[in-house]
Amino acid sequence: MPLAAEQRSQEVTDWAARIGWTVGLLAFVALVYWLMRQGWKWRGTLQGDLPELPAAPADPGAVRLRLTGRYHGSTTAGEWLDRVVAHGLGTRSRVELTLTDAGLEVVRPGARDFFVPAARLTGARLDTGIAGKVLTEGGLLVVTWEHGDRRLDSGFRSDRAAEHPAWAEAVTALAAEHGGPADRRATAAAVASAPDPHDQAAGAHTARRTQGDTP
Repeated sequence: MPLAAEQRSQEVTDWAARIGWTVGLLAFVALVYWLMRQGWKWRGTLQGDLPELPAAPADPGAVRLRLTGRYHGSTTAGEWLDRVVAHGLGTRSRVELTLTDAGLEVVRPGARDFFVPAARLTGARLDTGIAGKVLTEGGLLVVTWEHGDRRLDSGFRSDRAAEHPAWAEAVTALAAEHGGPADRRATAAAVASAPDPHDQAAGAHTARRTQGDTP
């Protein structure tokens, strides 16, 4: 009798309920993944005006620095969560960086390579995060550059983080040597706002004639 009672008290596994929960969970995960992909595509469409990324020149000049590490993505400059995904810039990957007299060469195994001409570099700094990736203080090298009408921040982490300060200094120095985009815009604005010497001469001539006609 006790054995029979124990057999009757054993719970029967509700396989239908378990299968239902599993299917529901998988469907939820698939929905989240699909929504993420749609958001990624939508962001890429909004950034469709971003030009194709330049390739490295045949003769990039003398090598100043090299490093290997990881590429953590690009964002709108100053907006560390506004990720740029057009042309593969949103894809995280391993990276080999080479700083030359001509600019910054970014080689990414398994992702799209690109090149930042020295004249398009704005500078570099040490930071803690970009594109949702948060690291320790100074754990990220952020290079600021211009592409098309946009100013971008691209985040890199060397396999040897002690290299970051030297890289930030070297990139900023190279940008200064070529008079970065900000300097060129300031110069253009100053030229545009400067008075036209021909207009000044015409104004002075008119003033003299007016004075001569005055009795």
